[in-house]
Amino acid sequence: MKILLTEPIAAAGMDLLRTAGEVHVAHVTDPAVLAAGPLATADALVVRSSPVTAGMLESAPRLRVVGRHGAGLDGIDLAAAERLAIPVVSTPGANAESVAEFVVLAALTLARRLPPAVAALAGGAFPAGRSLPSSVVAAGLTGTMLASRTLGLVGLGAIGRGVAARAQGLGMTVLGYDVAAVTPPPGVRLVGLDDLLRDSDVVSLHVPQTPQTVGLIGADALTRMRPDALLVNTARAGVVDRTAVLDALDAGRLQGYAVDVFAPEPPDPDDPLLHHPRVLATPHMAAMTHDALDAMAVAVARGVIEHLQAPGGQPR
Repeated sequence: MKILLTEPIAAAGMDLLRTAGEVHVAHVTDPAVLAAGPLATADALVVRSSPVTAGMLESAPRLRVVGRHGAGLDGIDLAAAERLAIPVVSTPGANAESVAEFVVLAALTLARRLPPAVAALAGGAFPAGRSLPSSVVAAGLTGTMLASRTLGLVGLGAIGRGVAARAQGLGMTVLGYDVAAVTPPPGVRLVGLDDLLRDSDVVSLHVPQTPQTVGLIGADALTRMRPDALLVNTARAGVVDRTAVLDALDAGRLQGYAVDVFAPEPPDPDDPLLHHPRVLATPHMAAMTHDALDAMAVAVARGVIEHLQAPGGQPR
Protein backbone atom coordinates (compact mmCIF):
# COMPACT_ATOMS: atom_id res chain seq x y z
CA MET A 1 0.00 0.00 0.00
CA LYS A 2 1.10 3.55 -0.70
CA ILE A 3 0.97 6.08 2.13
CA LEU A 4 1.34 9.67 0.93
CA LEU A 5 2.38 12.49 3.25
CA THR A 6 2.21 16.09 2.11
CA GLU A 7 5.04 16.93 4.53
CA PRO A 8 7.30 14.86 6.81
CA ILE A 9 6.26 14.07 10.38
CA ALA A 10 8.42 12.99 13.33
CA ALA A 11 10.57 9.91 12.76
CA ALA A 12 8.59 7.81 15.25
CA GLY A 13 5.48 8.20 13.09
CA MET A 14 7.31 7.75 9.79
CA ASP A 15 8.87 4.50 11.02
CA LEU A 16 5.50 3.21 12.16
CA LEU A 17 3.90 3.99 8.80
CA ARG A 18 6.68 2.11 6.99
CA THR A 19 5.60 -1.07 8.77
CA ALA A 20 2.27 -0.83 6.94
CA GLY A 21 3.22 0.28 3.45
CA GLU A 22 5.38 2.27 1.09
CA VAL A 23 5.76 5.83 2.40
CA HIS A 24 6.11 8.78 0.02
CA VAL A 25 6.54 12.44 1.01
CA ALA A 26 5.24 14.86 -1.61
CA HIS A 27 6.86 17.97 -0.07
CA VAL A 28 3.95 19.94 -1.45
CA THR A 29 0.64 21.10 0.03
CA ASP A 30 -1.04 22.69 -2.99
CA PRO A 31 -4.37 20.87 -3.54
CA ALA A 32 -4.22 21.22 -7.33
CA VAL A 33 -0.71 19.76 -7.55
CA LEU A 34 -1.62 16.86 -5.28
CA ALA A 35 -4.84 16.13 -7.17
CA ALA A 36 -3.02 16.22 -10.50
CA GLY A 37 -0.70 13.34 -9.71
CA PRO A 38 0.54 12.12 -6.32
CA LEU A 39 -2.89 11.16 -4.99
CA ALA A 40 -3.83 8.94 -7.92
CA THR A 41 -2.20 5.85 -6.41
CA ALA A 42 -2.39 6.69 -2.70
CA ASP A 43 -4.13 4.33 -0.28
CA ALA A 44 -3.68 6.77 2.62
CA LEU A 45 -3.05 10.50 2.91
CA VAL A 46 -1.47 12.22 5.90
CA VAL A 47 -1.48 16.02 6.20
CA ARG A 48 -0.33 18.46 8.83
CA SER A 49 -2.35 21.72 8.71
CA SER A 50 -2.73 22.04 4.94
CA PRO A 51 -6.16 21.71 3.30
CA VAL A 52 -7.79 18.55 2.02
CA THR A 53 -10.32 19.54 -0.64
CA ALA A 54 -13.10 17.65 -2.36
CA GLY A 55 -11.02 17.75 -5.55
CA MET A 56 -8.15 16.04 -3.80
CA LEU A 57 -10.38 13.29 -2.46
CA GLU A 58 -12.11 12.77 -5.79
CA SER A 59 -8.73 12.40 -7.53
CA ALA A 60 -7.73 9.49 -5.28
CA PRO A 61 -9.71 6.37 -6.29
CA ARG A 62 -7.68 4.10 -3.99
CA LEU A 63 -7.83 6.34 -0.92
CA ARG A 64 -9.00 4.50 2.20
CA VAL A 65 -8.17 6.98 4.98
CA VAL A 66 -7.04 10.57 5.60
CA GLY A 67 -4.89 11.27 8.64
CA ARG A 68 -4.66 14.74 10.17
CA HIS A 69 -1.46 15.36 12.15
CA GLY A 70 -3.22 17.54 14.74
CA ALA A 71 -6.64 18.01 16.26
CA GLY A 72 -8.57 20.55 14.17
CA LEU A 73 -10.46 19.30 11.12
CA ASP A 74 -11.66 22.63 9.73
CA GLY A 75 -9.21 22.40 6.79
CA ILE A 76 -10.62 19.07 5.62
CA ASP A 77 -13.75 18.82 3.47
CA LEU A 78 -15.55 16.43 5.80
CA ALA A 79 -18.72 16.46 3.72
CA ALA A 80 -16.80 15.22 0.70
CA ALA A 81 -15.00 12.62 2.79
CA GLU A 82 -18.31 11.32 4.09
CA ARG A 83 -19.83 11.28 0.61
CA LEU A 84 -16.88 9.27 -0.68
CA ALA A 85 -16.83 7.00 2.41
CA ILE A 86 -13.27 8.01 3.33
CA PRO A 87 -12.70 7.99 7.10
CA VAL A 88 -10.72 10.85 8.63
CA VAL A 89 -8.56 10.36 11.72
CA SER A 90 -6.85 13.03 13.82
CA THR A 91 -4.86 13.29 17.02
CA PRO A 92 -7.04 14.99 19.65
CA GLY A 93 -5.26 15.29 22.97
CA ALA A 94 -1.81 14.36 21.65
CA ASN A 95 -0.62 17.97 21.77
CA ALA A 96 -2.78 19.14 24.68
CA GLU A 97 -0.02 19.41 27.27
CA SER A 98 2.26 21.31 24.92
CA VAL A 99 -0.45 23.81 23.96
CA ALA A 100 -1.57 24.23 27.57
CA GLU A 101 1.97 25.15 28.62
CA PHE A 102 2.18 27.62 25.75
CA VAL A 103 -1.06 29.35 26.75
CA VAL A 104 0.33 30.03 30.22
CA LEU A 105 3.60 31.22 28.68
CA ALA A 106 1.72 33.60 26.38
CA ALA A 107 -0.42 34.99 29.19
CA LEU A 108 2.61 35.54 31.41
CA THR A 109 4.54 37.14 28.53
CA LEU A 110 1.77 39.66 27.98
CA ALA A 111 1.10 40.25 31.67
CA ARG A 112 4.78 40.92 32.42
CA ARG A 113 5.24 43.06 29.27
CA LEU A 114 8.21 41.01 28.15
CA PRO A 115 8.35 41.91 24.42
CA PRO A 116 8.62 45.70 24.89
CA ALA A 117 10.94 45.25 27.88
CA VAL A 118 13.31 42.98 25.95
CA ALA A 119 13.24 45.36 22.96
CA ALA A 120 13.96 48.36 25.19
CA LEU A 121 16.93 46.64 26.81
CA ALA A 122 18.39 45.49 23.48
CA GLY A 123 17.82 48.96 21.99
CA GLY A 124 19.68 50.81 24.71
CA ALA A 125 16.56 52.61 25.92
CA PHE A 126 17.57 52.54 29.59
CA PRO A 127 19.87 55.41 30.65
CA ALA A 128 23.15 54.88 32.45
CA GLY A 129 23.37 56.07 36.03
CA ARG A 130 19.94 54.75 36.95
CA SER A 131 19.04 51.30 38.23
CA LEU A 132 17.32 49.01 35.77
CA PRO A 133 14.34 48.37 38.06
CA SER A 134 13.78 52.12 38.36
CA SER A 135 14.12 52.52 34.60
CA VAL A 136 11.56 49.78 34.00
CA VAL A 137 9.03 51.63 36.13
CA ALA A 138 9.84 54.98 34.50
CA ALA A 139 9.40 53.45 31.03
CA GLY A 140 5.92 52.19 31.90
CA LEU A 141 6.98 48.56 31.62
CA THR A 142 5.68 47.40 34.98
CA GLY A 143 3.74 44.17 34.60
CA THR A 144 1.01 42.43 36.55
CA MET A 145 0.96 39.08 38.32
CA LEU A 146 -1.45 36.33 37.31
CA ALA A 147 -1.80 35.10 40.88
CA SER A 148 -5.20 36.12 42.33
CA ARG A 149 -6.44 37.01 38.81
CA THR A 150 -9.26 35.24 36.97
CA LEU A 151 -8.83 33.09 33.88
CA GLY A 152 -11.76 32.43 31.56
CA LEU A 153 -11.56 29.33 29.38
CA VAL A 154 -13.79 29.24 26.31
CA GLY A 155 -13.83 25.51 25.65
CA LEU A 156 -13.09 22.76 28.18
CA GLY A 157 -11.59 20.02 26.08
CA ALA A 158 -8.19 18.46 26.75
CA ILE A 159 -6.28 21.69 26.17
CA GLY A 160 -8.64 23.85 28.22
CA ARG A 161 -8.43 21.40 31.10
CA GLY A 162 -4.65 21.41 30.91
CA VAL A 163 -4.61 25.20 31.05
CA ALA A 164 -6.99 25.14 34.03
CA ALA A 165 -4.66 22.90 36.04
CA ARG A 166 -1.65 25.11 35.36
CA ALA A 167 -3.54 28.32 36.07
CA GLN A 168 -4.72 26.97 39.41
CA GLY A 169 -1.10 26.21 40.21
CA LEU A 170 -0.38 29.90 39.69
CA GLY A 171 -3.13 30.83 42.11
CA MET A 172 -5.70 31.92 39.55
CA THR A 173 -9.46 31.58 39.78
CA VAL A 174 -10.71 29.67 36.73
CA LEU A 175 -14.05 30.09 34.97
CA GLY A 176 -15.17 27.87 32.11
CA TYR A 177 -17.68 28.01 29.28
CA ASP A 178 -18.47 25.24 26.82
CA VAL A 179 -21.33 24.83 24.37
CA ALA A 180 -21.36 21.11 25.16
CA ALA A 181 -22.69 19.69 28.41
CA VAL A 182 -19.42 19.02 30.20
CA THR A 183 -18.43 18.25 33.74
CA PRO A 184 -15.90 20.93 34.64
CA PRO A 185 -12.47 20.02 35.99
CA PRO A 186 -12.02 20.32 39.76
CA GLY A 187 -11.98 23.93 40.87
CA VAL A 188 -13.39 25.31 37.61
CA ARG A 189 -16.76 27.10 37.76
CA LEU A 190 -19.04 26.89 34.73
CA VAL A 191 -20.58 30.21 33.69
CA GLY A 192 -22.23 31.74 30.64
CA LEU A 193 -20.06 33.34 27.98
CA ASP A 194 -21.16 36.87 28.88
CA ASP A 195 -20.28 36.32 32.54
CA LEU A 196 -16.92 34.81 31.61
CA LEU A 197 -16.00 37.76 29.40
CA ARG A 198 -17.09 40.28 32.04
CA ASP A 199 -15.27 38.67 34.97
CA SER A 200 -12.00 37.40 33.44
CA ASP A 201 -8.60 39.07 33.50
CA VAL A 202 -7.34 36.57 30.91
CA VAL A 203 -9.57 34.92 28.29
CA SER A 204 -8.16 31.88 26.46
CA LEU A 205 -9.88 30.26 23.47
CA HIS A 206 -10.06 26.49 22.99
CA VAL A 207 -12.85 25.84 20.50
CA PRO A 208 -12.80 24.48 16.94
CA GLN A 209 -13.59 26.77 14.05
CA THR A 210 -17.15 26.00 12.98
CA PRO A 211 -19.96 28.11 11.52
CA GLN A 212 -21.09 28.66 15.12
CA THR A 213 -17.69 29.86 16.39
CA VAL A 214 -16.52 32.05 13.49
CA GLY A 215 -16.27 35.59 14.85
CA LEU A 216 -17.15 34.40 18.36
CA ILE A 217 -14.89 37.09 19.79
CA GLY A 218 -15.92 40.14 17.80
CA ALA A 219 -16.67 43.77 18.53
CA ASP A 220 -19.66 42.97 20.71
CA ALA A 221 -17.83 40.37 22.80
CA LEU A 222 -14.84 42.67 23.22
CA THR A 223 -17.04 45.42 24.67
CA ARG A 224 -18.02 42.98 27.43
CA MET A 225 -14.40 42.32 28.40
CA ARG A 226 -12.43 44.34 30.92
CA PRO A 227 -10.24 47.05 29.32
CA ASP A 228 -7.20 45.65 31.13
CA ALA A 229 -7.94 42.06 30.06
CA LEU A 230 -5.68 39.82 27.98
CA LEU A 231 -6.91 37.59 25.14
CA VAL A 232 -5.07 34.42 24.07
CA ASN A 233 -5.92 32.60 20.83
CA THR A 234 -4.26 29.27 20.14
CA ALA A 235 -7.46 27.86 18.59
CA ARG A 236 -8.17 29.12 15.08
CA ALA A 237 -7.85 32.53 13.44
CA GLY A 238 -11.50 32.74 12.43
CA VAL A 239 -12.76 32.46 16.00
CA VAL A 240 -11.57 36.05 16.53
CA ASP A 241 -12.46 39.13 14.50
CA ARG A 242 -8.94 40.48 14.00
CA THR A 243 -10.11 43.94 12.93
CA ALA A 244 -12.23 44.27 16.06
CA VAL A 245 -9.26 43.21 18.21
CA LEU A 246 -6.97 45.77 16.62
CA ASP A 247 -9.61 48.48 17.14
CA ALA A 248 -10.02 47.47 20.78
CA LEU A 249 -6.27 47.52 21.38
CA ASP A 250 -5.91 50.95 19.80
CA ALA A 251 -8.85 52.32 21.76
CA GLY A 252 -7.54 51.00 25.09
CA ARG A 253 -10.44 48.55 25.46
CA LEU A 254 -8.11 45.51 25.47
CA GLN A 255 -4.73 45.34 27.16
CA GLY A 256 -3.07 42.65 25.04
CA TYR A 257 -3.59 39.87 22.50
CA ALA A 258 -1.53 36.71 22.05
CA VAL A 259 -2.21 34.98 18.73
CA ASP A 260 -0.64 31.79 17.39
CA VAL A 261 -2.99 31.13 14.46
CA PHE A 262 -3.60 33.04 11.23
CA ALA A 263 -5.59 32.93 8.02
CA PRO A 264 -3.88 32.52 5.68
CA GLU A 265 -0.75 30.90 7.06
CA PRO A 266 1.85 32.21 6.93
CA PRO A 267 0.42 35.71 7.39
CA ASP A 268 1.38 38.66 5.24
CA PRO A 269 4.56 40.19 6.71
CA ASP A 270 2.74 43.54 6.68
CA ASP A 271 -0.16 42.21 8.77
CA PRO A 272 -0.71 44.81 11.53
CA LEU A 273 -1.05 42.03 14.10
CA LEU A 274 2.62 41.19 13.62
CA HIS A 275 3.74 44.71 14.46
CA HIS A 276 1.31 45.95 17.08
CA PRO A 277 3.06 46.80 20.39
CA ARG A 278 0.35 45.04 22.43
CA VAL A 279 0.29 41.84 20.36
CA LEU A 280 2.36 38.71 20.89
CA ALA A 281 2.24 37.00 17.48
CA THR A 282 3.83 33.55 17.15
CA PRO A 283 4.03 31.19 14.13
CA HIS A 284 1.49 28.45 15.02
CA MET A 285 4.01 26.94 17.40
CA ALA A 286 1.98 26.15 20.52
CA ALA A 287 2.17 22.42 19.79
CA MET A 288 5.71 22.54 18.44
CA THR A 289 7.64 20.62 21.08
CA HIS A 290 9.57 17.43 20.41
CA ASP A 291 7.28 15.66 22.86
CA ALA A 292 4.04 16.72 21.18
CA LEU A 293 5.36 16.17 17.65
CA ASP A 294 6.35 12.59 18.53
CA ALA A 295 2.97 11.97 20.17
CA MET A 296 1.02 13.38 17.20
CA ALA A 297 3.10 11.47 14.66
CA VAL A 298 2.58 8.17 16.44
CA ALA A 299 -1.12 8.83 17.00
CA VAL A 300 -1.86 9.69 13.36
CA ALA A 301 0.22 6.74 12.14
CA ARG A 302 -1.69 4.34 14.38
CA GLY A 303 -5.02 5.74 13.22
CA VAL A 304 -4.09 5.42 9.56
CA ILE A 305 -2.73 1.90 9.98
CA GLU A 306 -5.86 0.78 11.81
CA HIS A 307 -7.98 1.69 8.78
CA LEU A 308 -5.53 0.29 6.25
CA GLN A 309 -5.44 -3.05 8.04
CA ALA A 310 -9.15 -3.22 8.83
CA PRO A 311 -10.69 -6.54 7.70
CA GLY A 312 -12.44 -6.20 4.38
CA GLY A 313 -11.07 -2.74 3.68
CA GLN A 314 -10.88 -2.17 -0.07
CA PRO A 315 -10.02 0.80 -2.27
CA ARG A 316 -13.00 2.66 -3.64
